[in-house]
Amino acid sequence: MLDEAIRKAVGERLWNARQIRILSHMRPDGDAIGSMLGLGLCLTAAGKTVQMVLTDGVPYTFRHLQGADLITKKPGEKVDLVVSLDCSDLGRLGDVLNDSGVPEINIDHHITNTNFGALNLVDPEAVATAALLTECLPDWGFTISQEAAAALMNGLVSDSLGFRTSNMNSKALRLAANLMEAGANLPEIYNQALLRRSYTAARYWGAGLLRMQREDRIVWTSLTLEDRQTVEYNGNDDADLINILSTIDDFDIALIFIEQRGGKVKVSWRSSPGVDVSQLAVSFGGGGHPAAAGAEITGTMEEVQQQVLTATRSALATGTIPENQG
Repeated sequence: MLDEAIRKAVGERLWNARQIRILSHMRPDGDAIGSMLGLGLCLTAAGKTVQMVLTDGVPYTFRHLQGADLITKKPGEKVDLVVSLDCSDLGRLGDVLNDSGVPEINIDHHITNTNFGALNLVDPEAVATAALLTECLPDWGFTISQEAAAALMNGLVSDSLGFRTSNMNSKALRLAANLMEAGANLPEIYNQALLRRSYTAARYWGAGLLRMQREDRIVWTSLTLEDRQTVEYNGNDDADLINILSTIDDFDIALIFIEQRGGKVKVSWRSSPGVDVSQLAVSFGGGGHPAAAGAEITGTMEEVQQQVLTATRSALATGTIPENQG
């Protein structure tokens, strides 16, 4: 349940600010992009000067969205309000804070959010941060245009994997209907966000699928820097391969290890209903949701795989979460 006083205070602060910087997490997903554009376009339409900043820029999959070309990788001139969206902790924002300090407003739906803002509007029951914004923006007095509705629908569809995650509810469907009434084309957005892939992304998947392993009820694979170079994939993510692994029958936890530059490995967990991987991710310095979480861990691919698989096996076998690994 949202704190009404905080929700009101966030709306008032957004209206009172003239120059606003919106931030979200590294390796942005559909909810990060959709939430940023949805809020950014609404604020711009209300006469605000808006900076939308992502340290990794906009992934290929979401560059078709109206306003995506306005998102930059570096902050601009000083602003009087900084807003963080869909980010559970400061570390995940990357190198975008510049001179702004801690974001004053933190809007998110991750259960592992550390409440790092001065105003924390965090609702773990929301299907997506975009769903939370869809609910609040009209209450704050902002009009959701067709372009903003499309962006917010992109966030809702992406984070719910097309309305099929275990936290889906009737409220989210009603919010999606509101966005359709505002002009969002659901079939087109669904197709672009969840089904279409570039040729290089498909080849990238091939490298990971060939390397896939299974042990009891755990499935995992890895993607290396060499894989990206070989297929000429420009991202530093898994191109959503983890969501393919999570559709395999008779599994409890699916994992993917993605090698990063600088001696780090990005790890993503997905779990079947009733298995909570969020605190497992927290133990490695990450965070997320009970059924979908991640962390970035320092070490070689072999070292990180050994640490994470050992901890995951233990958590699954005992039902307990290990102490912080970082």
